[in-house]
Amino acid sequence: MLLRTNTARRLHSAALSCPSRHLSVTVVIATAIALTACGGGSSGEDPEPPAGPGTTATTLVRVAAEPAGSQCAAGGTRVQSGPDADANGQLADSEVVNTQYVCNGLNGGAGATGQSMLVRVRVEAAGANCAQGGSAVLAGLDANGNGALEDGEAGSIAYVCNGANGSNGSNGATGPTGPSGPAGASGLDALVAVVTESAGANCAYGGQRVQSGQDANRNGVLDAGEVSSTAYVCSAAPADIRWVNVTGAAVQAESNTGYLANSNAAVVVTLPASPAIGDWIKITGVGSGGWTVAQNAGQRIATLGLPGGNLIGWTAQAPVGSWTGTAMSADGARQVATSASGELYTSSDAGAQWALRLTGQTWSGVATSSDGMKILAATNGGALYLSTDGGANWSNDGSARAWSAVASSADGVRLVATAYLGQIWTSSDSGANWTARDSNRAWRAVSSSADGRVLVAGTNGAQLYVSTDYGVTWTARASAQFWWATAASADGKRLYATVDAGAIWRSDDSGATWEAVASARDWRGIASSSDGRYVVAATSGGALYESPDGGQTWRATADAGAWTAVASSADGLTLLAGKSGAALYGGVRRSSTTPGVTGSLSGGQSDALQLQYVGGGVFMPISYVSSNLTFAAQ
Repeated sequence: MLLRTNTARRLHSAALSCPSRHLSVTVVIATAIALTACGGGSSGEDPEPPAGPGTTATTLVRVAAEPAGSQCAAGGTRVQSGPDADANGQLADSEVVNTQYVCNGLNGGAGATGQSMLVRVRVEAAGANCAQGGSAVLAGLDANGNGALEDGEAGSIAYVCNGANGSNGSNGATGPTGPSGPAGASGLDALVAVVTESAGANCAYGGQRVQSGQDANRNGVLDAGEVSSTAYVCSAAPADIRWVNVTGAAVQAESNTGYLANSNAAVVVTLPASPAIGDWIKITGVGSGGWTVAQNAGQRIATLGLPGGNLIGWTAQAPVGSWTGTAMSADGARQVATSASGELYTSSDAGAQWALRLTGQTWSGVATSSDGMKILAATNGGALYLSTDGGANWSNDGSARAWSAVASSADGVRLVATAYLGQIWTSSDSGANWTARDSNRAWRAVSSSADGRVLVAGTNGAQLYVSTDYGVTWTARASAQFWWATAASADGKRLYATVDAGAIWRSDDSGATWEAVASARDWRGIASSSDGRYVVAATSGGALYESPDGGQTWRATADAGAWTAVASSADGLTLLAGKSGAALYGGVRRSSTTPGVTGSLSGGQSDALQLQYVGGGVFMPISYVSSNLTFAAQ
């Protein structure tokens, strides 16, 4: 559709002209449109004759955002136009002669209805709207979804009217010997083309592309080489006005649609087969049967942010022992476990297979670097043992102390070890040399931040002690308790400590203050993800307990037993726990449904969920209501 204005004539109301009302539609224009014009007269033999009276200034249009206020209650777009009096190609404030407003509807405009905004230009015959004729610009929502703006869908009409013809330019001045110059030439037409813009980089949800320029070859068509300005009228993001009431057993979902599972039997809603990034669906459980979201091949649903979506599954591993310590690399692939009965095992495949590395020592604790290659293991009454190759080869420091616990920085350079009724010892050279710190106490536990700067150590019957200078100095914190185990986030801000026949305590300020965050139990080992969000703690004679929210809430996981030690990967998704006199247990925290057609996610009556496609076959929850406490992931 072309909008033509003869630029040798005055353009009446170059902007959308509707002085009596605002356009109550949602329109986003990315760039300003300039309808340029050429003056009238041309010269005879004079090089630069004065313009004849038919000359007009270039008409410019400027578009800017209009904030919410008296002009547009919900904000919108301000369209200003006027002649380029100073011929600098910019519409100055003093040159503005016409201002119109394209206002967002109070109900959210196009975005609230999920329908596309369309613009159409048609010829306006001479008459009441335009005395000399011109063009009518129609805008409105595509109510029937056919991609064409029909007359009945036009919510607003504005007019761009032709002005009266200007007079011809004067003849050029007579030269010394030449004849009079010819009459002034006609100006070029300015053309505007409005075409559909597909969803993409310019308009995320599609819209209209508006191009303008001069008809240089006078063929009445705006050719590609004549386009001097391009703007976009973009449709707003689709909204969820389209809800489908599902009373049958199953439905194939369409993108950007909501579904009401309204049946006494379970309703299966299958994800869209070919979604675009950003597409979404919603499901609300209305009937007592609830709902299940089924998947197509290659699809899965991320579940970490959902109640019940991050449960841990535990599997018994091959080795059996009286486990005193567990540790693993940041990615969970390399694992190590020590037993009071003398065995030290390592695994390089996340616990699928285990190799016996050392025997004959009363092991009391173990720690690893983030890559799992540097291992520090402690013995009760013996030496500290070190490996730099993932446990294949070992050396020891030759000491003989009642070592109770050890910790390591992420790079394995800074190490710390506690001796029961002895001192704390630190090393800054991967265990080559050790320095005694603080005083003789009944040290039982110690943990380190990733850089080794923040350390927390627990005593049996006294206070917790915290160091923020790599173990050089220590400060007593919290109260006297029978502290059993500690854990630290990577940055050292969040610290945890368990108490035998007491609570779990947490600090969010690197140990300066502490609060109880779990009920009193016979707590043993504790482990945390690197950000301190996912926590798993062991009890003696009870279950393992885990928290997905930094210790705010806790739930039992695994079975009951004499749990002693637990370790976590950096992301909290891979776990290792040990019982006394039993097998090792590998844990995997669920982060998504099973990929493909066997995976699913289910909710009950009054449960609601919105999923958005983020690419790679993954749908991510962006909102939910869980009336039944948890969702069920398969």
